[in-house]
Amino acid sequence: MSRIDELIRELAPTGVAYVGITEVTDYIRGITYNKNDEAADGEVSVLRANNITLASNTLNLTDVKKVSGRVRVRDDQRLRAGDVLICAGSGSKDHIGKVAYIDADRDETFGGFMAVVRVKDSTRLDPRFVFHLLTGENFSTYLGSALSTTTINNLNAGVMRGYRIPVPPLEVQREIVRVLDQFTQLEAELEAELEARRRQYEHYRQRAMSFDDSIPRVALGDIAEVRSGWGFPNAHQGQEEGEYPFYKVSDMNLLGNETVMSIANHYVSAEVAKKLGVRPAPAGTVIFPKIGAAVATNKKRVLSVPSAYDNNVMGLVPTERVTSRFLYHWMQTFDLSRLANDSGAVPSIRKTEAEQVLIPLPDLDTQRKVADLLDRFDALVNDLNVGLPAELAARRKQYEYYRDNLLTFEEAAA
Repeated sequence: MSRIDELIRELAPTGVAYVGITEVTDYIRGITYNKNDEAADGEVSVLRANNITLASNTLNLTDVKKVSGRVRVRDDQRLRAGDVLICAGSGSKDHIGKVAYIDADRDETFGGFMAVVRVKDSTRLDPRFVFHLLTGENFSTYLGSALSTTTINNLNAGVMRGYRIPVPPLEVQREIVRVLDQFTQLEAELEAELEARRRQYEHYRQRAMSFDDSIPRVALGDIAEVRSGWGFPNAHQGQEEGEYPFYKVSDMNLLGNETVMSIANHYVSAEVAKKLGVRPAPAGTVIFPKIGAAVATNKKRVLSVPSAYDNNVMGLVPTERVTSRFLYHWMQTFDLSRLANDSGAVPSIRKTEAEQVLIPLPDLDTQRKVADLLDRFDALVNDLNVGLPAELAARRKQYEYYRDNLLTFEEAAA
């Protein structure tokens, strides 16, 4: 840290210049294409918001969209080393503005709800420095005030133009990048180890849930109430108090909600719930996305308290025949895309079809034993209070602390 302070005193003794980010970078939106352009064997690979891992701001290639070669791709829409890929359009403010750094030229392009921030002059601005700036609290706060509250938030060029960034001397930038990259490298190593543990957990879960023919298969609708969510007008959203948490699909991504839904961005009063005809689901209900691209994420969570959820979510309320934890763990082995009906504009899961899914149903004692075993594995890979998840969370907080302090400069007088 003293080295950075020395460089600032030496190279920027009167402060650091701040400029609009689009003065020193190009902001390039992605390609547009139609649904009929999509093809499993398409010639063009397109990165989308799901290709940015939100928790770590890293690129992942687990589900890359392919489109026909007839889709026009400009040369500047090919990903280049030093680009910062950013989610520029989303119905969720949790996703918009999330970034990943591109460390080498790539053949992929990026979709219309995405953009790249590309440094114009690398002798003045380090691309990696820009990446760290865009992961910071300052940018997140700016987006919170600059974006609209409409259904689709659009991080357009006008919004980006209003964001001002510090441009310290290049030597200062590089030293800050060196320090911050040490944190991100340690995070990456911990994340890789945690991912290996998760694969191990999935292996044991599949084995634990593989029952022979002596165990009866029953319809999901016979052992759980399949309950769709409700529509919540905007006027009833965003409340910080109320008897019931009110969950959206995006809340499944919140840190701390990896298994059990314990953190909510919205609450609803009992009075409003009654007015809207909402019947809150009890604690132990297993929820998952029921419509749109979120179905493919295969997320399943358990409600910790009686809660409401919107009409993009479906819940399974267990009866006395099945324990909540057994139902949750079995659902983790079930691919939601098997139920998704994509004959319309977007994939969706119908209540009647979910009710017909067959699930193995051992006796309650066996259910509890299997769930207890899997709960222990689940804690090792998801519980933020123990083991690798706790260490990774601590390292991320440490990175965020140093990042936000190191990227705060005294502004030079105009």
